[in-house]
Amino acid sequence: MKNRKKLLASLFTLGLLVGSASSQASGWCESGKPVKFAGLNWESGMLLTDIMMIVLKDGYGCATDQLVGNTIILETALAGNDIQVFGEEWMERSEVWKKAAAAGKVVGVGAPIIGATQGWYVPRYVVEGDAKRNRPAQAPDLKTVADLSKYASVFHDAEEPSKGRFYNCPAGWICEQDNTEMLKEYGLESTYTNFRPGTGAALDAAVLSSYKRGEPVLFYYWSPTPLMGQIDAIRLEEKTGANKDVITMVGLSKAFHEQAPELVAVLQKVNIPIDLLNQNLARMTRERIESPKLARLFLKEHPEIWHAWVDDAAAKKIEASL
Repeated sequence: MKNRKKLLASLFTLGLLVGSASSQASGWCESGKPVKFAGLNWESGMLLTDIMMIVLKDGYGCATDQLVGNTIILETALAGNDIQVFGEEWMERSEVWKKAAAAGKVVGVGAPIIGATQGWYVPRYVVEGDAKRNRPAQAPDLKTVADLSKYASVFHDAEEPSKGRFYNCPAGWICEQDNTEMLKEYGLESTYTNFRPGTGAALDAAVLSSYKRGEPVLFYYWSPTPLMGQIDAIRLEEKTGANKDVITMVGLSKAFHEQAPELVAVLQKVNIPIDLLNQNLARMTRERIESPKLARLFLKEHPEIWHAWVDDAAAKKIEASL
């Protein structure tokens, strides 16, 4: 009997603790405080953010909002709890994030994208050929960045025919500086033009136009992106130890992480397979669908993905809203 009373007391205490945690989590939204998201300005970040906002709003009754700004402004706002969620944080890329994390002001959770990467790419048909278009492989032994020294003529620059052309990032981007250093490091400065398109859109247009014509093109790019959902490209290997894979997490303010554990538990489960994400980003561009609309289409068409993030009650509410 004594043990039974102890058991009941333990269960009662456990129930209070669980109830307390649940009310604390839902309390963030029930108190009327909105969950403010970073208004990211790249396609994958936009789509992930809109999906998360729908899940919290329609599944858990949260008021949601976005603050628009550049990455530095948004990460600074996250550190100050002016916003609570940064939907796609590329870890180790931002000094603002590193300092805020070291100071305990922000917390990274989950892995919204697994397999995000960046590097130097060529279309697959350059290496393997294209039987449909009756095009032989033009660089069958091209596997690494170092191999490019043998294939400058394949990627010839129409403006400097004696050189190949490498499509770098636009001037001023961090990746442009990194790629310029790589050209020097691999001794490719004398054989390749370091071509910097004026904008990201110009880079996309150059790659796509060459791809559609079946022409060789050497370019820097990253994934997930709409472009990588439209083409079949091979990333060239770099020196041993060079790792261009990117770790992504959902960035949270410390206050939100501590005060809304139930919502944190949802956000840390958010993950979209990268191939599926690239396909949807390509669809966004091809069909000119705004991100909020595509987010609802994605949730409607892929319940097998997001049902794993939420509880049954929230899933029913989200489905009803769609």
